Amino acid sequence: MNPISSQELAQEITGRTIPKAFVATARSCAERPALRWQTDEGRGEQWTFAEYAERVARVAAGYRARGIGPGDRIVLMLRNSAEFHMLDMAAYFVGAVPISIYNSSSPEQIEFLVGHCEARLALVEDEGFLARFRGVRHRLPLLKEIGILRPGTVAATEAFPVAELLEAAPLDLEQAALLARPEDLATLIYTSGTTGNPKGVMLSHFNVAFTVESLRRAIGFEHHAGKRLLSYLPMAHIAERVVSHYQQAFLGYEVTSCPEPSRVADYIRIVRPNLFFGVPRVWEKLYSGINAALSADPEKKTSFDNAVQAARPLAHAITWGKAGDEETKTWEFLDRVAFTSLRQLIGLDQCEIALTGAAPIPAEMLEWFRAIGVPLAEVYGMSESSGPMTFSAWKVKPGSVGQPIPGCDVRLADDGEVICRGGNVFQGYLNDPEKTSEALDAEGWLRSGDIGVIDEDGYFRIVDRKKELIITAGGKNISPANLEAALKMLPLVGQACAIGDRRPFVTALLTLDPDAARAWATSQGRAQASLSELAEDSEVIALVEAALAAAMASFNHAERVKRICILPAEWLPDSDCLTPTSKLKRRGIVARYAEQIEALYR
Repeated sequence: MNPISSQELAQEITGRTIPKAFVATARSCAERPALRWQTDEGRGEQWTFAEYAERVARVAAGYRARGIGPGDRIVLMLRNSAEFHMLDMAAYFVGAVPISIYNSSSPEQIEFLVGHCEARLALVEDEGFLARFRGVRHRLPLLKEIGILRPGTVAATEAFPVAELLEAAPLDLEQAALLARPEDLATLIYTSGTTGNPKGVMLSHFNVAFTVESLRRAIGFEHHAGKRLLSYLPMAHIAERVVSHYQQAFLGYEVTSCPEPSRVADYIRIVRPNLFFGVPRVWEKLYSGINAALSADPEKKTSFDNAVQAARPLAHAITWGKAGDEETKTWEFLDRVAFTSLRQLIGLDQCEIALTGAAPIPAEMLEWFRAIGVPLAEVYGMSESSGPMTFSAWKVKPGSVGQPIPGCDVRLADDGEVICRGGNVFQGYLNDPEKTSEALDAEGWLRSGDIGVIDEDGYFRIVDRKKELIITAGGKNISPANLEAALKMLPLVGQACAIGDRRPFVTALLTLDPDAARAWATSQGRAQASLSELAEDSEVIALVEAALAAAMASFNHAERVKRICILPAEWLPDSDCLTPTSKLKRRGIVARYAEQIEALYR
């Protein structure tokens, strides 16, 4: 991959905006499938790009008829669906700014978000979503209307049916696309707000165009149009917005929407994606599910584990072009007898590139997937960098997050903080110059808040969050993320949170992985045992504690987890313990489990 400067890449995308890109893609891919979904009856439906564009033209006219114009903000609180893409994309053709908020938002969060961005129009999924607006609507004087996608029996005085937007005569999209300028605000990404109110990350059309072009170069497909993707993460998250919404507009991907993230494994088998992005928890669940299924036949499990162990160094050598003919043939044999059928079973047999990001993934797990032929690579970044900052799609080093994406300059500050500068860096936080100046210095360098190291090949490795380092009572600085990655590879463990700040030693709270725990319980003739019962089971505790010593062997004495507590329930995304993409909410965890933590130190 030839390096390109931010200035050079910016010149290549001069004048590009989201609506201009969409018009060009809809024209060149008119008869290709654009958006797919499954009906309640399990029947597959689709819109071609021509059909998608025709609906966008009508909705845009519907927006205009309701007085929505340049600079107006539209809040969307919708599940992943073809209609989401239609409603969001149409906003750009009247110069408006579409903003997704998390579907789990409480009435108080809705009041803050809708009020903060000064939205004039809100579009919600159904009556359940609308109910959360009801109690705070009177405190949102700038919100003129609410539209409801699936109205049920809602009174017309509360919300209008979104279908009414499609009744307008379509706009001329080519003409309407000229309204947006590269420097205009394209969207706001609200941070998850684990510490105080969320901040509104301002991304311009230029930021989006720059990022998509950078990713196109990093991925390096000869042809992108028609590649299959699965959309299941919240559309309020930068990863989903870039991967399935903006990349489609520019590159012509075929996107299938999964409205319930819990069904992602089923949808992978239906879609058989060519490109798949999964947060670490998705890969952890796949890993646990596969190993749990194999555990039903101990002999088969041992044989498979041996094949993976043999394949690990071979896959790495092949990746880096260092494998001889004999090594390549050996991996191909292992693939033929052990891995091909597994990839077909889980739906990743046609996956050309797999990505993980938004939270750390254990290097051992990434290596495991690559060994079985799933081309998994880690991408690193944040909302403020329009998503990616570093990403090496093909030359992967497990444990690292790759090299800088094309056009983005990534460095380490004097204190080891990862900083970056380029056309993907945001415009600032909406109405918050103080926080903006904390994140961006005078020369345009974005502070990530992460501590990193860089190797001789220019690959970055993230050590920890700058503000999340554990400092023990003895003054030792410890990375919780590294410990947690090791803990999540323990048998039966699903999630882990290291504890130790201002404490005499490090402990950890663990949760069981439901699939792995259920498979173990079944093998022990105790299939009816609940997760809470297993968490207190002496055999389960002994199994986890026995593996703990080996997992801690690579850490020095002060860093090692000395005691663990297995909790009786799974941590779920978008809760007081996890963000929507399953990052740990440390404050929430410490608050909820204060009693258990104190018990570990008695």
